[in-house]
Amino acid sequence: MIPKIIHYCWFGRNPLPELAQKCIASWKKYLPDYEIKEWNEDNFDVNIIPYTAEAYAQKKYAFVSDYARFWILHKYGGIYFDTDVEVIRPIDDIIARGNFMGFETDPNPAKGDASNASVNPGLGLGVNPGLGIIEKMMHYYDGQHFEFVPGGIGQLTIVHIATEVMEKAGLKQEEGIQKVDDVWVYPAEYFCPINLTTGRIHVQPNTRTIHHYAGTWQDKHFSFKEWLKKLLPECLLLKILELKSKH
Repeated sequence: MIPKIIHYCWFGRNPLPELAQKCIASWKKYLPDYEIKEWNEDNFDVNIIPYTAEAYAQKKYAFVSDYARFWILHKYGGIYFDTDVEVIRPIDDIIARGNFMGFETDPNPAKGDASNASVNPGLGLGVNPGLGIIEKMMHYYDGQHFEFVPGGIGQLTIVHIATEVMEKAGLKQEEGIQKVDDVWVYPAEYFCPINLTTGRIHVQPNTRTIHHYAGTWQDKHFSFKEWLKKLLPECLLLKILELKSKH
């Protein structure tokens, strides 16, 4: 049984934003008998490895959290949510089934190895302590050094790391729920009901959580292009992006 504790990380000593408070309130609503524990500079050693020390020194706290969640879950087990994950429906059945995580982008069997399928350990990750696959994700950081890439293009992220580890463990380019190394991996509709191209949310009957993609690790710059994307009908936006990709 996955321990009844929800972990989240909040480094940097800034107050929790309104979105994070809303999301934590949703955890309390749908998982009322779970302890909620914040991890920060006071109870986690940010200098535990060079990667986290360097990320912290550059005030890129989300990357400290990337490693910290694996260390915490391997040691204690439980559930981990990013602070921008809102629970919208009960997840008791998923927890009862066993260790779980979710696809951020679903496999596309038609593309085979060219599929951009990915898993994201921030959407909702629940495990028992000592799980081997979590240990492998944690040790991926051994010997790594942190270097922030402005704009994020080519940035080594937790999504890249977790996906690579899961693929080596047997994650397949197949639709539906998969079991990989004692972890149930759920389609994107469960924990990530968002079109990553358009940013539009599409809640489905199976949707349990919504990852709002606060993107605290990215440099934020307002642009007319981003503003326009929010206003255009999604079908029109997709058509424009399709035409643009052909030129």
